[in-house]
Amino acid sequence: MHQFGQHLRAIRIGCGLTQAAVSKQLNVSKGYISRLEGGKARPSESAVRRLAEACGTDPGSLLILAGYLPGDIRDIFRQYPTKAPAVLRETFRDNGYETEERTGIAAAVAEPHAVFQANEATYDLVQGDCFEWMERHQADSIHAIVTDPPYGLKEYTDIEKSKLRRGRGGVWRIPPAIGGCVRRPLPRFTVLNNDDKQELAEFFRKWGERAFAVLVPGGHVFIATNPLLSQLIYTALLESGFEKRGEIIRLVQTLRGGDRPKNAHDEFKDVTVMPRSCWEPWGLFRKPCEGRVQDNLRKWKTGGLRRVGLDQPFCDVIRSSPTRSIEREIAPHPSLKPQGFMREIVRAALPLGEGIVLDPFMGGGSTVAAALAVGYTSIGIENDPQFFAMAKEAIPRLAALVPNGQPKERSSRISRGTASTQPTLFD
Repeated sequence: MHQFGQHLRAIRIGCGLTQAAVSKQLNVSKGYISRLEGGKARPSESAVRRLAEACGTDPGSLLILAGYLPGDIRDIFRQYPTKAPAVLRETFRDNGYETEERTGIAAAVAEPHAVFQANEATYDLVQGDCFEWMERHQADSIHAIVTDPPYGLKEYTDIEKSKLRRGRGGVWRIPPAIGGCVRRPLPRFTVLNNDDKQELAEFFRKWGERAFAVLVPGGHVFIATNPLLSQLIYTALLESGFEKRGEIIRLVQTLRGGDRPKNAHDEFKDVTVMPRSCWEPWGLFRKPCEGRVQDNLRKWKTGGLRRVGLDQPFCDVIRSSPTRSIEREIAPHPSLKPQGFMREIVRAALPLGEGIVLDPFMGGGSTVAAALAVGYTSIGIENDPQFFAMAKEAIPRLAALVPNGQPKERSSRISRGTASTQPTLFD
């Protein structure tokens, strides 16, 4: 029960609740919650579900750690008593890494890589420089790019990464613990000078040229950025030949911004230096189609976005929780995006559900894991050896998670690549 208690405490702190607040919601004593978090008591199955509801999280991981099997997993084992255990053993045999060569996809270059297979979804991981990879890769062979790039550039240099891993100094702001919750590192984009910004723009112009070459006509790029730097990235991609097709607004409450003037908090109590960020922009770009969209869809299987359902198009505003603690435990990358959000946009990226999704800045592997979860073929490229090793281990585990707040039925539909109910601003 010790592991259950640690996980429960992390979830409670992550959602900003005290033990007293949780005990009040469950109508139990604070001491009981303390015993649970200390691993000194085992809750009933109903109590686990009530705890999950109080903390606004899916009960699956808590149920498993408490020794209960979630109902949807029980149903799978009952329906497939022989096949389900065999699939699990095969999935995690030799850490889940297969050695067979992948077929039906243009060959990768000679960088170190690993090929994996899970049901119908295949993914290829490449450790190397994405610029070199895209220069060598076959033109018109990638159907979508979904990526969260190092859009400050400076923060992912070797010098700055070493400071990040030491926990002090450099571009990375290592925040203090607040209310018992240890905040994750954030890059200080405000330290970028004009030369840094020009370098950033040139980086993305060159990157955009290479991305344009490998994408098929009509292929989309979903690229994460932030309100301080998005104009530099967007202009560079337009200059590379892409059409801007809009922005995906990820509504997420973060701890960035909203501070009073540094070292003058008391003097300027009514002043906020910049707005507290409640959203994250993802630029949406498309390589021009060959002729009409319908013609491009027939030839290249691209040109549009996959609808959520027959009566609901994909929307450009998506509610999103911060990345859950369980996902960060699996892949402790400083920029890890949550599976709930990533699966929505990755699914939308292939309008007919066919083709290859590329993440040239793989990081912790969230894009590739999302593609695996929805049944898409994908390629992930990561230059940093430590991040590559992290993603290699994390992807199958991230793909197996049920996203936070996602009903079990909806999760199973997404895992099969079929229609889902996209959470939007207008729900």
